[in-house]
Amino acid sequence: MAQALFTPPLRWDWQGFSLAYCQSPGPRGGHTPQVLLVHGFGANRQHWRHTLDSLSAAADVWAIDLLGFGASSKPRSQLDGEAEQPGAVRYGFDLWAEQLFAFCETVIARQAPGAPLHLVGNSIGAVVCLNTARLLLERGRTPAGLVLIDCAQRTLDDKRAAQLPLWEQATRPLVKQLVRRRWLLAALFRSLARPPFIRQVLLRAYPTGANVDDALVQLLHGPSTEAGALESFRGFVNLFNDHLAPELLARLCELAPELPVRLLWGEADPWEDPEEARRWAADYPCIRELVVLHGLGHCPHDEAPEQVNPILMRWMTGTA
Repeated sequence: MAQALFTPPLRWDWQGFSLAYCQSPGPRGGHTPQVLLVHGFGANRQHWRHTLDSLSAAADVWAIDLLGFGASSKPRSQLDGEAEQPGAVRYGFDLWAEQLFAFCETVIARQAPGAPLHLVGNSIGAVVCLNTARLLLERGRTPAGLVLIDCAQRTLDDKRAAQLPLWEQATRPLVKQLVRRRWLLAALFRSLARPPFIRQVLLRAYPTGANVDDALVQLLHGPSTEAGALESFRGFVNLFNDHLAPELLARLCELAPELPVRLLWGEADPWEDPEEARRWAADYPCIRELVVLHGLGHCPHDEAPEQVNPILMRWMTGTA
């Protein structure tokens, strides 16, 4: 297990906030590939506990806590229509992409100028990686590759509302009003952020049950007890009109059709249907490969690292 993940994190100041990250250095010399790992909702850099050391055999590997998660700052959320408050942020995929863009430019690029950069994200982290790649391309830098692991399909976004069952469409306006209220979300958050409930969700997300251990429960539960944890939860559950993966994939194909995007999916993911991933692979030529792993769920990199790490290594080293 990667020691760098469980020592005090490295710190980087961005826009007045403290961001936590770690690095597992790879081989020295030449243009060693740089790999940035981005966690999903409710997780943090430690969710790459079985990935960091494996990939560092061939690359410098970085893992970062998105703003609002893990050991990073957790500022107050500001929703559309709310008065601006000092220090409050609009949580969403543009904020997180700006964070990663700045990290790539001010931390990774300064340590390894000109080195190829690979972005790897799980769940909402995959959408963040897509949006970060868009920013990099629009600002004159081309990533070496992009890996989306069980990318969030964001079925509750307004742009997909017509696909919801009629009863969900009918109750949607009320739900959208309720989830803005901190008092209601605080009660919900307290009921969800308990170790027994976290373990129950993990057993659904990891159908084989592999690697659902006390360390995993703790790495997810610990940050939820910190001041401000409710705010990123509030910001995220109110993301009803934000980026969707197909829109970002279309933009990447337009900006850099040669950019290799690869998809890795758990066949038994209870939330992100692999059939949609297959449609993406058929529709967007920048997607070079889709690997669907039998029996695995939403976080295959942690559930079955012995299967996932060799695939990531093959993609990172360009032997695909």
